[in-house]
Amino acid sequence: MTDMSELVRRKTPLNLAIVHVDPDAFLDKYMGWLEITAFIRAQRMGEAVTPVDGFTPKLSAGDLRTGGVHQVGNDAIFAFCMTASLKGDKSAVEKVEEGLVGRLGKEYPGFHGMWYFRGTIDAPTTLDDFVGQAGKKMLEGDIPPPPMRARENWNAGLRFFEKARTSNFDREIMYPLACWTREKWVETADKGVAFLAHIEDSLPILREALEDPRNDQAFIANLLLKAAPAVDTELTEDYQGMLRSLARRN
Repeated sequence: MTDMSELVRRKTPLNLAIVHVDPDAFLDKYMGWLEITAFIRAQRMGEAVTPVDGFTPKLSAGDLRTGGVHQVGNDAIFAFCMTASLKGDKSAVEKVEEGLVGRLGKEYPGFHGMWYFRGTIDAPTTLDDFVGQAGKKMLEGDIPPPPMRARENWNAGLRFFEKARTSNFDREIMYPLACWTREKWVETADKGVAFLAHIEDSLPILREALEDPRNDQAFIANLLLKAAPAVDTELTEDYQGMLRSLARRN
């Protein structure tokens, strides 16, 4: 099949593989996702017609080198690496990397997205740089010392939040990110209070934000907003407004 229902059918198991950090399922469904997205994009550009047999065309070696296929691959792999990082599952990332290299070679679609979590960027500048390097620390268990931990967790959470909102797998990233956010700030409220700024004001606000039982985008946005003063970070009025908007539930 080559329609939007087929797109949904192929994306659903990939979504689950990303949420649950399942490298085998991700590898199993990855090529199918590249195929259907490439075909629908070609259809929209007038470069493809529905096959007579109704089956989504396979990708040729040349197709696998195109920018559009790599863009889709980078997005999916980045999402998987983000959720794996949040769970500290380095072996899952390694298994996906090894599996794709074995099947498609070192420059497989999405290898650039993987590099952010595997390489070393001495002076991060882009959002992808910051997310990848924060994720790399999580995968390696590189935990900052207590005086820096809350601030680094806040910064990492903010970068992951910003990146998740640009991904085709935003919902799949948001739930693990919310769980991670809750875990880190409960730990801070219980054991790291001494290293917060403005403790008397910050702690009650932080604990109130943690009372929200839902692990979703609104919870993350609200906690980032409320915890900013606790890590001595001043947000612009525009950014505060954006987080307030995202923290509302209709």
